[in-house]
Amino acid sequence: MSDEILEHRRLLIAGSGIAALSAAIYAARSNNEPLLIEGDEPGGQLTLTTDVENYPGFAEGISGPELISEMRSQAETFGAELRSGIVEDVQAAPEGHFRVALTNGDVYTADAVIAASGASARTLGVPGEDELMGYGLSTCATCDGAFFRGEDMLVVGGGDAAMEEATFLTKFADTVYVAHRREEFRAEDVWIERVRDKAEAGEIELLTNTELTAIHGSVEDGIDHVTLVEHPDGHPKAKLEDPATADAVDEYDFDVGAVFYAIGHTPNTGYLEGTGVELDDAGYLLTQDGRGGNQTATAVEGLFGAGDVVDHHYQQAATAGGMGVKAALDADEYLSGLAQAGELFEADVDAATADD
Repeated sequence: MSDEILEHRRLLIAGSGIAALSAAIYAARSNNEPLLIEGDEPGGQLTLTTDVENYPGFAEGISGPELISEMRSQAETFGAELRSGIVEDVQAAPEGHFRVALTNGDVYTADAVIAASGASARTLGVPGEDELMGYGLSTCATCDGAFFRGEDMLVVGGGDAAMEEATFLTKFADTVYVAHRREEFRAEDVWIERVRDKAEAGEIELLTNTELTAIHGSVEDGIDHVTLVEHPDGHPKAKLEDPATADAVDEYDFDVGAVFYAIGHTPNTGYLEGTGVELDDAGYLLTQDGRGGNQTATAVEGLFGAGDVVDHHYQQAATAGGMGVKAALDADEYLSGLAQAGELFEADVDAATADD
């Protein structure tokens, strides 16, 4: 790893989605001159959403990419700087600042860091998935369910998230189908009972021992139908690939107008392992929370967390934005304290220059 420091910044933000950009806007207005390292998916998950109707302030809705573009411009107007790159490693330096290394070899230091790197929705990698993501295929029912009012909808998954999203979608769908690769669901009993009640009422139909293998449609017309496989002993995709069991797998086309993946998210926290931060069992960043200030602080002084990298429950654009604002305010208070104590790393650099 290179030891040459490219640049020192007062505040570095890892991420470029709603949480990161909200933090950047507030941090820039506080004269903290934030640098955003955008990651491998600039704009985050919202760039996969064609229409956003639940973000406050847009009565007619706005596209996800357009909202991100407007927020980027707003952040840059106030002095934030965005650079492409992927943060590979963050470490707390003995001098009291952070050393941030990118995958391209660039190394920065910063007095404070906001981790707003989000969580990546898990996908299946089936044919049609890449083309139709955002055009009938979604990883967020609460974000996109209302767009498909009156359609038959398919939810893929068997845990709490799948049960919750299926229940939510009954507000809009003709029928919600839940495809799960096993007979038994992994969700908590309370969620299973709610879904079974909906099934008895004819609002939900459970497709157990069933997996999705392809999504058919077009960007212009959305999803036309999907291909499903079923086997009475579960895990039909694996059995379809085994010549000894392939003949027992039932493969068929199924008409739905929308598909929702509810198979979990993976928080993007791997680059923080060297800092000593605390993570929960699923890998989400733990913050202080509470009712007072410093709610976004982590167990590492000067390192703050915001957005889906912390929040595994709400995962909404508006809540991510609010958390980004909190992180910027918490970081500003921290940096102000360092400045008053004369402990800003960049202050030391200025003093050395003055002595020369």
